Amino acid sequence: MKLFELRGSLPARTKIMLEVAGILMLLAIWFLLTAGTDPIVPSGILPSPIRVIRAMGFVFVENELIVNLCRSIGLNICGYLEAVVISIVFGFLVGLIPLFNGLFAKPIDAFRFVPLTGVIGLFIVWFGLGVPMKVQFLAFGILIYMLPVIVTRINEVEDVYLKTAYTLGASKWQIVRTVYIPHVLSKFSDDIRVLTAISWTYIIIIESIGNEGGLGALMWRTGIRQGNIDKLFAMLFIIIIIGFIQDKLFMMMDKKLYPYKYLKESTKASGQLKSENTFKNILNKILPYISLVIAVFMLVLLINEYVVILGKANILSYAFGPTYPVIAVLIAAISLWIIIDFINLTKIKHVTIKKA
Repeated sequence: MKLFELRGSLPARTKIMLEVAGILMLLAIWFLLTAGTDPIVPSGILPSPIRVIRAMGFVFVENELIVNLCRSIGLNICGYLEAVVISIVFGFLVGLIPLFNGLFAKPIDAFRFVPLTGVIGLFIVWFGLGVPMKVQFLAFGILIYMLPVIVTRINEVEDVYLKTAYTLGASKWQIVRTVYIPHVLSKFSDDIRVLTAISWTYIIIIESIGNEGGLGALMWRTGIRQGNIDKLFAMLFIIIIIGFIQDKLFMMMDKKLYPYKYLKESTKASGQLKSENTFKNILNKILPYISLVIAVFMLVLLINEYVVILGKANILSYAFGPTYPVIAVLIAAISLWIIIDFINLTKIKHVTIKKA
């Protein structure tokens, strides 16, 4: 095993062990810096891990953590969806049609240099202080990075695929539908996942304005204005955890939508999936059942908004606030997709068993 080989790969078990060791090492350094009655770094600058963990419980009990978290997630999703739709439509126009490319390619590149914190005042003037302003600001902040990425992904489509499609007599629309769209969207899904971190940065900035709640407002109100460093660090770690979970969910959806991306190069021709370790094989078997339970639970929450079956009405609409309509449609669509996919997977297993 060559641990210092340039761009070398590690066995799965070794990689996991090193990841755990790295996390434990950072926690140990943090603990040593903040341990004792006279720590190396004062608690007013860097609280100890124990105090941060304790502060997480206080935030949950005293500051409606779940509601504020849902408000931030709702803003994140709404702004992200708007940015994705606009960037895909407008990006394809600019990337494929010379007229639009000549008109807008340079302005799109120039927008990347706009200081977003400097245009908050403009968005307040245009949209007011409420949730619509925050959604538009987030969408704009993500859009200025997504648009150039779409154009770049279009330019990356290899000529061999285009020439093959032309040779087979494909029309322009067929080339767009069968070559450009699958290639660009499969690559663009990775860019969406990477840009998620940027959206959380903008959320923390924009939620400090107004009284709609959210983690940004909570960090500003309890962490900065009240000088509660413990809670501030606790909420930072909560955002990191949410971002990690969100990243894994994007990865799972990407594997469902574009499974071919996760085949080994040597086995793509035969269509065989790359080998997984034992833990991943077990996880892949139980994951559909976990997803089904979550999907059914979310549908029950949606039904509860109109027919009270959980003892308390309007749970989701209270948690997500003004972004609830968009979140409700998204939850319903994803939940039904999971249920239908589970049913199809079960049918395939039954057919396979009968054939065997």
